[in-house]
Amino acid sequence: MNNEWFECKVKYEKTMENGLVKKVNEPYLVDALNFTEAERRIIEEITPFMTGVFEVSDIKRARYAEIFEAPGDDSADRFFRAKLVFITLDEKSGKEKKSSQNLLIQAADLRDAIKRLDEGMKGSMMDYTIASVTETAIMDIFHYVQAKRESYIPEQEKA
Repeated sequence: MNNEWFECKVKYEKTMENGLVKKVNEPYLVDALNFTEAERRIIEEITPFMTGVFEVSDIKRARYAEIFEAPGDDSADRFFRAKLVFITLDEKSGKEKKSSQNLLIQAADLRDAIKRLDEGMKGSMMDYTIASVTETAIMDIFHYVQAKRESYIPEQEKA
């Protein structure tokens, strides 16, 4: 299945470390088929962690060619967007052609993000350069998990 990522912003009141209550608008990344499913999934995922009222304030398509996560590494608590430029040779004209892709990397800091990017791209056959690496505000990623459904039994057959 090809992943379609949506960045969903959730607006809610957060109690800060100093005790003040502040309205925040935090982005999360959700794997979904369309905007409607993305909204349903972010509400489903966020609800257990919210104590008050919250709203999904924005949903937009996020184009990431690949996501390098760091499962089990508690220090990797940030997400970085890397823009890679790939150089290919046009066989007909013989000219170099450049194309770019965005990747998302979970890491502890900028150095760690570049290290994880290089590790993740080791098997790549294409030449690339890193155009930029920037920290994002993304708080977490929610992957699609296929729900186990009970088989459908019509009401007449249950009795």
